[in-house]
Amino acid sequence: MAQRLLMKGNEAVAEAAIRAGCRHFFGYPITPQTEVAAYMSKRMPKVGGLFLQAESEIAAVNMVMGAAAAGKRAMTSSSSPGIALKAEGISYLAGSDLPAVILNIQRAGPGLGGIQPSQADYHQAVKAPGHGDFHMLVFTPATVQEMADSIFALFDLTEKYRMPGMLLCDGLLGQMMEPVVFPEALPDLPEPPWATNGHQNKRPRNLINSLYLQAEESEATILARYANYQKIEETETRAESFMTGDAEVVVVAYGACARIARSAVTTAREQGIKAGLLRPVTVWPYPKKELVEAAGNAKGILCVEMSMGQMLEDVKAAVEYKKPVHFFGHTGGVVPTPGEVLAEIEKIAEGQK
Repeated sequence: MAQRLLMKGNEAVAEAAIRAGCRHFFGYPITPQTEVAAYMSKRMPKVGGLFLQAESEIAAVNMVMGAAAAGKRAMTSSSSPGIALKAEGISYLAGSDLPAVILNIQRAGPGLGGIQPSQADYHQAVKAPGHGDFHMLVFTPATVQEMADSIFALFDLTEKYRMPGMLLCDGLLGQMMEPVVFPEALPDLPEPPWATNGHQNKRPRNLINSLYLQAEESEATILARYANYQKIEETETRAESFMTGDAEVVVVAYGACARIARSAVTTAREQGIKAGLLRPVTVWPYPKKELVEAAGNAKGILCVEMSMGQMLEDVKAAVEYKKPVHFFGHTGGVVPTPGEVLAEIEKIAEGQK
């Protein structure tokens, strides 16, 4: 029977991962995601799983790679500078066609920055998660419930497509408490056919590899991977539209910023302004078709972020630069307010931008 609990986002993600079949967690403490590791350290031994605090973020992601290669559901979590350290390992996961889930509870940057919430890792997650030609699935939940749900989706999809995936959140979501309903834990999962855990002369030998000394062979593997990515872009994009049917001003925001923007859009509607919200749930693959549909009647689009506008170019590209796209945001850990977003909506509606 499903349970409804009041939980902090970081703890809900950890519990959801366990229920989704994750039995191997490797991490390293960093604010504002340390509760994920703390929760895992208590729960994993009780479910027959493994929690290990690695000596570094680099070690943690490589331990995930080892567990994933053996066919196990594995996860690591960190915050912005820690994810930067994991970038090489993420690239090796992609190059080895291995599924794994990486959680990023973003903090302000660059450098040590601060522990306040941020969305300034968008480029890192979507454009350059590591070296080489590859993508990873990136989900951007807006509620604690959606954080838990997205973990289930990511484990399933990363295994289906044999690629890493990231849950891209911010300190607001990680630290806030909301009711969350968990489904029943998944039963023991079958071993994937590609697992490298000893064949015992019962099956062909499996090999996990990201090294190709012949350029033509390397290119062939990358082209096959990109054919897989094309299927994902066609079938796995996710977005939520709110009051966009007749919207003349469409706000585009994700994560915690989408909650702020939704409040501003609701107030704008009460004032007679035809505003709407398109919330990307996946930012790779990016919901281009959904945004084009939502902005069909729009006179202007407003991109709202807790960064200097890292998603802005994706919004412009999605509408093929045919609609005016404006930006409003704060960075460095400053959170936009509904009143500030409403003021920007009003300017666009009145033709002042």
